Amino acid sequence: MNDRLISTAFLRQISNGRLDRDEIVATLGDRSVTLGRDPSCEVAIDINIYGAVSRRHAEIRAIFAESPQDSRQQVEGWEIYDLDSANGTFINNRRLYGGCPLQHGDRIQLTKDGPQFLFELATPVTSLESGLRQRPQSQITSITFTKLLPIFSTGNDLWKQDYLLPGITTVGFVVMMFAFLGQTQLFNLTISLYISLAAYYFVYQLCGKKKPWWIILGAALLTVFILRSPILNIFLWFFYQVLPGATPKGQVSFISVLIAMFFGAGLMEELIKSLPVFILWFVGLWRGKKWRSRVGISEPLDGILIGAASAIGFTLTETLGLYVPNIVQSITTQAGSTEIAELTGLQLLIPRVLGSVAGHMAYSGYFGYFIGLSIMKPSLRWQILTIGYLSSAFLHALWNTSALVSFWLLAIVGGISYAFLVAAILKAHSFSSKV
Repeated sequence: MNDRLISTAFLRQISNGRLDRDEIVATLGDRSVTLGRDPSCEVAIDINIYGAVSRRHAEIRAIFAESPQDSRQQVEGWEIYDLDSANGTFINNRRLYGGCPLQHGDRIQLTKDGPQFLFELATPVTSLESGLRQRPQSQITSITFTKLLPIFSTGNDLWKQDYLLPGITTVGFVVMMFAFLGQTQLFNLTISLYISLAAYYFVYQLCGKKKPWWIILGAALLTVFILRSPILNIFLWFFYQVLPGATPKGQVSFISVLIAMFFGAGLMEELIKSLPVFILWFVGLWRGKKWRSRVGISEPLDGILIGAASAIGFTLTETLGLYVPNIVQSITTQAGSTEIAELTGLQLLIPRVLGSVAGHMAYSGYFGYFIGLSIMKPSLRWQILTIGYLSSAFLHALWNTSALVSFWLLAIVGGISYAFLVAAILKAHSFSSKV
């Protein structure tokens, strides 16, 4: 065993501005230590708390010095390097560019609002002693008040958990559903809102880019307004009378229905849902780059998020304002039972809203990807927009037409649409500077 002397240092995590002296996240020796949200990193950061941290964010490396007595290298210090992270590494509140040596007491922070660590030097010890001092992070050496009541020690970190607010929201919606038992319209509205939020949150987490809640809500409400206003009549006239968007009557074939759905459902509805994306794009032309990145449309991820939000407004309006009332009225007329009709309406509502991830949100998010891409590639803007518009409209038309053929075909088309959306999100990540 090599018993040469080496210096030892520790990396301690700072939680909520306070340092817990008992918790060492890494013992530094002659090997490099990588920090990031990739599980293979020596200091793995929880992506659910710190989503802005890059997969391999920073690395701490040993500085070696030649011993005058022999040729063996000994550690004389450590230095930290930023691994081209998207949101930066900060040493004592100053952004790190490249690398720099670490001094005792230096504070390391990954991203401006990310996890913080304290670098501490220790008395030189042998490598054997250093190994004995290393222990699993889960080992508890003392019992404190904050360990017994962790809610009082987590502070702001608690609210950064990606699943805290969704859990609280779920409790709120459950209480509302209990309160609205027997009030069909309010109950349906509550459950459809909850399912829509859950479906959108899933897409939001896949994108991994933050967007103000009021922009997301505004995109959904703008689409609702368009569908409830006389503006819709202009779209209906153009796509159903000028273009062949009306559903064919009599004996029809798969192709004839697909063509009608392409113009009447695909092209028309995808254009309506894309209006909030285009409006934010145009507004951003008169605003700064920072505003476009945070609020407007500056890249494909923005287009996906706003397009999916618009799809939520479309899905809720279409389902609650058209499909559910129509089937309730039809069942009431046929069966003469309001209870059976309302139950059937609820059975229709749940799969329609839940399926929006592979339906309206998939098509709109996919088209939103192309809108964002056209902003980054202005020289090819019209080609990119045309491909995105036609492909999203075709997926939409294929979904609507498949329902007339087989539920198995419908499932296949839905799976393909969802795969297209996820592929667009993954590709958008490679363009984004915020992930």
